[in-house]
Amino acid sequence: MSTNLSRVFVARLLGLDVFDPLGDRLGRLRDVVVLSRGSRGAPHVVGIVVEVPGKKRVFVPMTRITSIDQTQIICTGLVNLRRFEQRGAETLVVAEMFDRRVTLRDGSGDATIEDIAMDQHRSRDWFVSKLFVRRGHSLSPLSRLRRNETMIIDWADALQGARTEPQAATQFVANHEDLKPADFAEALQEMSDKRRFEVARELQDERLADVLQEMPEDDQVEILSALDVERAADVLEEMDPDDAADLLAELPSAQAEELLRLMEPEGAEDVRRLLEYDEDTAGGLMTPVPVILPPEATVAEALAHVRREELSPALASSIFIARPPLETPTGRFLGVVHIQQLLRYPPPEPLGNLVDKNLEPVSDQAHISEVARTLATYNLNCLPVVNDAGRLVGAVTVDDVLDHLLPDDWRAYDGEAPVKKLGGRIG
Repeated sequence: MSTNLSRVFVARLLGLDVFDPLGDRLGRLRDVVVLSRGSRGAPHVVGIVVEVPGKKRVFVPMTRITSIDQTQIICTGLVNLRRFEQRGAETLVVAEMFDRRVTLRDGSGDATIEDIAMDQHRSRDWFVSKLFVRRGHSLSPLSRLRRNETMIIDWADALQGARTEPQAATQFVANHEDLKPADFAEALQEMSDKRRFEVARELQDERLADVLQEMPEDDQVEILSALDVERAADVLEEMDPDDAADLLAELPSAQAEELLRLMEPEGAEDVRRLLEYDEDTAGGLMTPVPVILPPEATVAEALAHVRREELSPALASSIFIARPPLETPTGRFLGVVHIQQLLRYPPPEPLGNLVDKNLEPVSDQAHISEVARTLATYNLNCLPVVNDAGRLVGAVTVDDVLDHLLPDDWRAYDGEAPVKKLGGRIG
């Protein structure tokens, strides 16, 4: 590698495309992995984290990196496409070191790390060399005048014999507030257990609920069990009732019952009803809170309901018409109005005039195979579920069925963990 490229700052690399020597794009750089050497010196840079298509993050060793500049990164050899999992001794530069507060050895106070430089030595190994810091709280009155000053210092000037504080979980949450729940869940899965719990505790209840719903059940149980029991109950209340029921079903019965007692009675009642069904039935899959309106409601009212941001696209595709009461289990179920019909009629039109009476609901005791066949036969996103009395008790969406049919660990499943060959023939 050229000597003029032997020092690079990590922040300038974020988001850069990673290519093989033939110009095929592997993905984008998302983080850098370092390994602490304790008192022996600056951390050793062991690899980079690359986000490949499908939002999966994989590890590429620094020994595979042949070129780094401000526009791209080139690697060669074999890259294992198994999902990256952080090991105990490893540290992620962006996720864990950026925004970390350190104490400066010269006694001038504290500073916050904003960027980190890494150098390649003659051995071709990479090591952390410099810190780009912003001066924070100072111990001397004179130094307070230099608050917010930025400077580049040696790694040893901050870390040898000095106090350091890990990156605040609050800062990580703030920096990633725009991530979709599924992507945030993936980021959590890549963290150590300790770090994962710290970040989870900093999330707002609603945000944590959304993220948990995108994680494998084992991870959901671990995070929920790490929370204070009252906080755990608050998070469950923010989850969709069917997801909350699935999570509670994985907990010991005594723990699940304690959480149900702490939840608001109305939300707990929805979850308790779902827990009564076998998991392979429509009742075990359904959500008890679809969009339900009376036949007198208008097209305008229905459109206002399906515009709600918290409503999934599948649930927003259908409005269920029933006699009062409109909370499940409702009065007599009358039929379905599809969202496309709403777009074809004037706003004052009563929904009772638009009801699709040909769509037969499924029984809450129907097996998942029957539910899947009905959804596929009629090209539906959402299907009404009724009890023996003909009252609407919920709705099953196509994603509910997919969640059930896919392997339990599908969110973390990597198949055979293929190895992508880069840079020509091996051997």
